[in-house]
Amino acid sequence: MDDWLHNLPLIWMAVVIFTIVYLAAGAIFAIIMLLARGARAHVFKRVSPGLLSPLGTVFGLLVVFSIFQVWGDFDRARMAVDREASALRTVVLLATSFPGEPETQIRTLVRRHIDEAVAAEWPEMAKRSASLKVAPAALAELLRLALSLTPQSQGQIVAQREIVAALENAMDARRECINLSQSTVNCATAAIAIGIFATGVAVCGLLIASHDRPFTGEISVKPDVLLQVRPE
Repeated sequence: MDDWLHNLPLIWMAVVIFTIVYLAAGAIFAIIMLLARGARAHVFKRVSPGLLSPLGTVFGLLVVFSIFQVWGDFDRARMAVDREASALRTVVLLATSFPGEPETQIRTLVRRHIDEAVAAEWPEMAKRSASLKVAPAALAELLRLALSLTPQSQGQIVAQREIVAALENAMDARRECINLSQSTVNCATAAIAIGIFATGVAVCGLLIASHDRPFTGEISVKPDVLLQVRPE
């Protein structure tokens, strides 16, 4: 549902989000100002400016938790991609230990896997539709090929073992990427954070507007004390 927002250019994404927040804050402010009229004004008069501090604290905590999840997922996704690329690079380098047809097959399969990942898997992860049920065909074939190699020297034995380990590492990194592609920030949490912030803005505006002129309006300083000392 929110794919259209995530696919917007950064400038237009900023315009949409800022507009929504400003409209929400303005709407809440207008509602509170309408309610703070007539007999209800005394109810709002009892609202203490001290409420702004805990409101700001709660809003800050919600934002911090949301941002921590977003940045954490982004960093883990980038590290997973780097890990997969590093593992595949290791496979290509170690393939030179098996010159001839085996090396050519290994390089071909690595190239095929990367092309398939870029062309098909990346768009699926962007749409959050990638599934771990579908095994990467090229990587699976590459693993079978690596296990079927017949080492002729101690160096090839070590190379075969390292190739298999690198392929397992690449598969694990791919699984992490797909899992992270399914993660998202709780929309309810984001809505609560925006609501609290907008409420804080509205309450702040109400307190300023209702107290900035001490002798004007329903919330004002009354001459009650003077009337009490007025001589009869």
